[in-house]
Amino acid sequence: METKSAALSFGGTQGVYTHQSSTTGTEMTFSVFVPPHKDGEELPVLWYLSGLTCSHANVTEKGEFRRACVDHGIILVAPDTSPRGEGVPDDLDGAYDFGLGAGHYVNATEAPWAEHYQMRDYIEKELPDLIAENFPADMSRQGITGHSMGGHGALTIGLRNPDQYKSISAFAPIVNPMDCPWGDKALGLYLGQDKSKWREYDACALIADGARASAGLLVDQGVADSFLEKELMPERLEAVCAKAGQALTLRMQDGYDHSYYFISTFMRSHIEWHAARLTK
Repeated sequence: METKSAALSFGGTQGVYTHQSSTTGTEMTFSVFVPPHKDGEELPVLWYLSGLTCSHANVTEKGEFRRACVDHGIILVAPDTSPRGEGVPDDLDGAYDFGLGAGHYVNATEAPWAEHYQMRDYIEKELPDLIAENFPADMSRQGITGHSMGGHGALTIGLRNPDQYKSISAFAPIVNPMDCPWGDKALGLYLGQDKSKWREYDACALIADGARASAGLLVDQGVADSFLEKELMPERLEAVCAKAGQALTLRMQDGYDHSYYFISTFMRSHIEWHAARLTK
């Protein structure tokens, strides 16, 4: 594992790391912020999954998370959104919503994507093992959050693995990819046209099928988000949670769009929410 890290003036270290992934068959990059801590102390971990076209760098540079992580003693890990590099296939038309930067946190089963696009296993298994081996992380206290496509990833990964992730939140998530243009394209190409195989990658379907988050779910959504009505549709998550008895705090934020201004504004609130569930 190669690293570029720096100590910060208010304490802690921010590092960008690369490693050869056995899961994706490519070199993967991720960032880790470690707040100040006592020698031998192990800290809870919050995963942040980024959205379409993004990488680890977007939240690392714009997320405004470090001070809150210092205040609450939480490590923040930001993986990349897809495999990259020579030989990794991309969208044939060069579209932004599929291929490079758009792994949708699934294990692809269809050619040519299946060889490298194994982002579910990378996030759920390989990278946590690497974090546990190399950082002062208490892997019994993990939370997960993310934005847009990464919000979809956070919800579905968290709901599928309730023993691994003790807290789940999202910013403007794709909650029902089985029935929106982004999801229809991505799941169809990565997984094939048998929609029964899509359900484990759809938060609404998972909750309808019995998945639960015992600590509840937190979702923030900007009312001025241009993707709200066509791609995100948080009212669908609200409806399925109400029917299933799944606790959900859905906060519709007036004046906010889909950008990192929105994310950075409410990042501290999300970290505090996770901290209340991870630092008890």
